[in-house]
Amino acid sequence: MKPSRRTESLFIVVLAFAGIASADDTALKSPWDLHSVTSTDAPYTCPEVPTLPHDFATNSYYIDSHHSIVDPALKKRYDNSVAGIDDFSREVVKAADAFQTTDSRAAAQCVASLLAGAAQQKAMAGKMESSQASYVQGWNLGAWAVAYLKVRNSGAISPDQQKQITKWMKKLAEENEDYYDAKRSKGKGSDAYNNHLYWAGFAIGAAAIANDDHNLFRWSVEAYRQGIHDIREDGTLPLEMQRGQRALHYHLYALAPLMMIAEFGEANGFDLYAERDYAIKRLVARCIAGLDDPEFFQKATGVPQETNSEIEAWQISWAQAYTRRFPDAKISAMLSKVQRLNYTVLGGLPPP
Repeated sequence: MKPSRRTESLFIVVLAFAGIASADDTALKSPWDLHSVTSTDAPYTCPEVPTLPHDFATNSYYIDSHHSIVDPALKKRYDNSVAGIDDFSREVVKAADAFQTTDSRAAAQCVASLLAGAAQQKAMAGKMESSQASYVQGWNLGAWAVAYLKVRNSGAISPDQQKQITKWMKKLAEENEDYYDAKRSKGKGSDAYNNHLYWAGFAIGAAAIANDDHNLFRWSVEAYRQGIHDIREDGTLPLEMQRGQRALHYHLYALAPLMMIAEFGEANGFDLYAERDYAIKRLVARCIAGLDDPEFFQKATGVPQETNSEIEAWQISWAQAYTRRFPDAKISAMLSKVQRLNYTVLGGLPPP
């Protein structure tokens, strides 16, 4: 039997006692709702909607107990399994960002057409054959939902498309919620408590705003609260510290969805940044220090950290919104060196 996904949900009950709830008569907002875009006739070439899977199977590609060492053959198999979905997500996000940056009504219409086509296929709304498949479902839901939020006030989405898209996204959100609630109810599976939970919170939060679903939004906020609860005094996340050579990598990866949920909260009157005396600032400080010099993580894990020669969008795109609220010269200097900030899994460009 599936665990309840509504008022009996563990997350919602916890939130009710915590006193964090949005008034059900207040429409949920996204950060993009706070910045109007005036549509223009700028052209945009939209691709055809591809055939997307309903049920989905894929595999993990780590081969060690720390989930830090990648097997090339398994990684290739995984990449092949998600290639079509990833390509579709990139096109959706690209069109949404084109609307935000060029005001092209045609780009907004493209987002609506692509998402409506996926909704008609009930893409990724069937059986997820593995934990990895559930992760992929959530990651892509987040990208799609944010893309939708970027264009939903464009006037380019028909009522039928809106109904079709939001209903499909709600189903994906509920399925992803079920996965994590089941894991938590049984008290097993680190993915019910680590960065995967935070990413689910981000995706479900974006879908919640798209649907004006306050129960789903509360679930998202509680996922955030779990992440903030996990932050130690030294700014580390205990489960991500167990990732060996990828400990720094996964701290950065965990921070991104937490930051987005905090921005969702701000748009709806919740000062989530202030949770636990601004604990997220400790995580930010640890991550930025690690990007500058991974020595702390090397000493703590006993192994050299996997790093990039240059800072990439997935590592720091979250900082654009953060530095507007909490100016930091060092973080801004790092941001200035990044060639692009569009990260598909976060829905493309960060909030304006």
